[in-house]
Amino acid sequence: MNYSCSRYELKCNECGKQFGNQPLSACPDCLAPLEVAYDLEAVRGIFTKENIAAGPANIWRYAALLPIPDGFQPDLPVGFTPLIRAKNLGLRIGATNLYIKNDAVCFPTLSFKDRVVSVALANARKFGFETVGCSSTGNLANSVAAQSARLGLKACILVPADLEQAKILNTQVYGARLVRIDGNYDHVNRLCTQIADEYAWGCRRLAHPQNPQSLQRTYLPRPRRRKTRPLLRSPGHRLLAHLRRS
Repeated sequence: MNYSCSRYELKCNECGKQFGNQPLSACPDCLAPLEVAYDLEAVRGIFTKENIAAGPANIWRYAALLPIPDGFQPDLPVGFTPLIRAKNLGLRIGATNLYIKNDAVCFPTLSFKDRVVSVALANARKFGFETVGCSSTGNLANSVAAQSARLGLKACILVPADLEQAKILNTQVYGARLVRIDGNYDHVNRLCTQIADEYAWGCRRLAHPQNPQSLQRTYLPRPRRRKTRPLLRSPGHRLLAHLRRS
């Protein structure tokens, strides 16, 4: 499975080997993680402030610098969640202009995971996957299930057996196949990877190179003057996305 794209390709951040666009997350030679390498010259003329401002009020206004197939036509308004001014908290910690980003209203499943899943499934369709899935403890499961149903893809979600039912209720509502695994999340994640390799499923993995790229679009452009930017985020690859952007 491979397809060409004029704007980016996957590249090993250790040995530098290039892989085009394949459903890979690690280099088969040195086992280092892959990252998305952009041809910035190719998008310089279209990725402008004017074009961004004229784009839709969602993640797709940044499509030129998202790892999505050429010609992809999104129809799901993901992201662009509001900033809420935290005046009282700002006074307490000495911040004069403090805002909190409210990702609890992200469409369609009220989770920041909707961003990464929308980008991942755009590629899954291009690669020709008919079944997609993930290992999860809640938010990711719901997002994969919802967006898979919208795209007409089969979804299989693996979760720890002791996971609270309330966390994956929506997963079942959207019709995904839910499989409880007797083990912790590391066991579930490893099994998910093995199943994906064995049966050629498109499993959205935590360490996939697309994740930091789509999460970078969580943040607003940096202000010209700033001394400190508190960043309270989970999981760790959101911090990686921020550090790459800084």
